[in-house]
Amino acid sequence: MKFGVIIFPGSNCDHDAFWTVQQIAKQQVTFLWHESHDLENCDALIVPGGFAFGDYLRTGAIARFSPVMESVRRFAEGGGLVLGICNGFQILCEAGLLPGALMRNTGLKYVCKPVHVRVENAGTPFTNACSRGEVLTIPIGHMEGNYFCDRATLDELQRSNRIVFRYVTTAGEISASANPNGSLDNIAGICNAGGNVVGMMPHPERASEPELGGIDGVKIFQSMVGAMASK
Repeated sequence: MKFGVIIFPGSNCDHDAFWTVQQIAKQQVTFLWHESHDLENCDALIVPGGFAFGDYLRTGAIARFSPVMESVRRFAEGGGLVLGICNGFQILCEAGLLPGALMRNTGLKYVCKPVHVRVENAGTPFTNACSRGEVLTIPIGHMEGNYFCDRATLDELQRSNRIVFRYVTTAGEISASANPNGSLDNIAGICNAGGNVVGMMPHPERASEPELGGIDGVKIFQSMVGAMASK
């Protein structure tokens, strides 16, 4: 299995994702430059966190025009696995691969801390190593993590079980106090209709080794490997 980690100018979590795939998940991985259309025969793609193009226009708004995103779109339409983490989630929304948008945090401040997220859908290729209702502790680090969509889109996400993660308390309860950014319906991650594209604001690569304070994030990568191995 081969993973591809996309690099945009301003990406700063690309090497973290690369390390986790290579050293923790023990899979082949390569970097993919944003100006290239070539996905180098990768089986799964990671759009990492960071500040693509400095977020100068709007988070993800410039990156979505990069040549590589045309290839990512075709890859996703063909059923390929695509994981967008933090800025990657923002980019996938801007590119139309996921619905909605990520807005400025309600507190208007950058938030960087561990949070608790509940697995709402354990049937995706990104969560099959988890149990529904399981609470994972994974760090966030963002200024624009406030997920928003219109009522019809939210109804569809709820109806079709496309909300993958929600911010919760340590006990797994949804509450305003557990929501770090004002995200609609405490949404921390969603998937597309096919379930092969997921965007999540928490950084699983930052919770992949005990030295980092936790290993709950490893389950996301284990799930992807397991999903590809079962094909």
